[in-house]
Amino acid sequence: MKKTLALLLLAVFLLIGLGFGYPLFLRKWQAPLGPSLGLPTSTPTVEIATPTEPLPVKTIVSTEHSALPPTATATATPAPLCGGPPLMYILAIGADSGQSYDYGLADAIRVVRIDFVTPKVTALTFPRDLWVEIPDIATKYNITQGKLNQAYFYGGKGMGYYQGEGEGPGLLARTLQLNFGVRVDHYGAINMNTFVKLVDAVGGIDLYLPEAVDGTSEDPMTIDLGYFPAGQHHFTGEEALRFARIRKKYSDFARQDHQTMVLCALRAKLKEPSVYARIPQIISAFQGAVQTDLSPQQLTQLACLLPHLKRENILFASFPPELLPPGRVYNPYYKKTTFAIQADNQALREYVEKFIAGTWPDQPEEPACP
Repeated sequence: MKKTLALLLLAVFLLIGLGFGYPLFLRKWQAPLGPSLGLPTSTPTVEIATPTEPLPVKTIVSTEHSALPPTATATATPAPLCGGPPLMYILAIGADSGQSYDYGLADAIRVVRIDFVTPKVTALTFPRDLWVEIPDIATKYNITQGKLNQAYFYGGKGMGYYQGEGEGPGLLARTLQLNFGVRVDHYGAINMNTFVKLVDAVGGIDLYLPEAVDGTSEDPMTIDLGYFPAGQHHFTGEEALRFARIRKKYSDFARQDHQTMVLCALRAKLKEPSVYARIPQIISAFQGAVQTDLSPQQLTQLACLLPHLKRENILFASFPPELLPPGRVYNPYYKKTTFAIQADNQALREYVEKFIAGTWPDQPEEPACP
């Protein structure tokens, strides 16, 4: 009798614990890991339920050779995979800071369109040197313009320039919306140290270079990033970072291509069964080292989508080079004339609209990722 009573009491306490604990767990599971952007999103924030039955769609059947009336047939409506929304737009940032996210410029800027229905991922690169209008800091600091990568810099918590939501990613997102009409739902920023540790955590990456890439320095003021001969390579995190930053003897467009090669290699590594099985642990280990407003639930949805992505459904887009004329502009922060891209923002907006609609870029003949 005493044993039965003890078991009943234990069951009651467990039920009470679950009753109080589950809502707390759910809140943490769905809570953003960093400051939210505080912007209207591109996609509606609705709960997506997994349909238990196909939705009926009326189909008209020809009665030319039949006396039967038109019938309704059940046609399955595609549902988003992995419990995600139909579409999600993420601002992806590679920060040039070493340890924290309080300071630093945005070294790489991409807006990623994630289609959970097809599924498909398209990443659009925004050159960091685009000369843009920067909102929300003029009244106190009299700064209204700068390079696109400076928006992230001015928004950094350590700078004290920007008091709005989302810190550096928040001001960068507002700058992108103001100049190019692109609105993002979430952001993710990774600094150099974290990138190195992440690549090392998956065991390095493998990629093939069709030709040599020379990042050696010819002047003491320039960082020596090394020389990478043509052929097959296995990169550690530190080597992958150096390779992804090379541009001095080439161009920023070449560096974007290098970064794309690294991303493709990282994606291939994450799909390896031994690594894919550890993605939850990797996400957990790096939660405090990545600047993001995604929730653990959303990160899990993104990881779940990875094995469903076909190579041909991973696309990388860049604006046509002829729309990105180089120039020299007086930069008020540096108090000198600096290199900048003085683009026709309206022309870029037209490409952004097609990107958002999913009609650009065109499907390449060969997959972007080998």
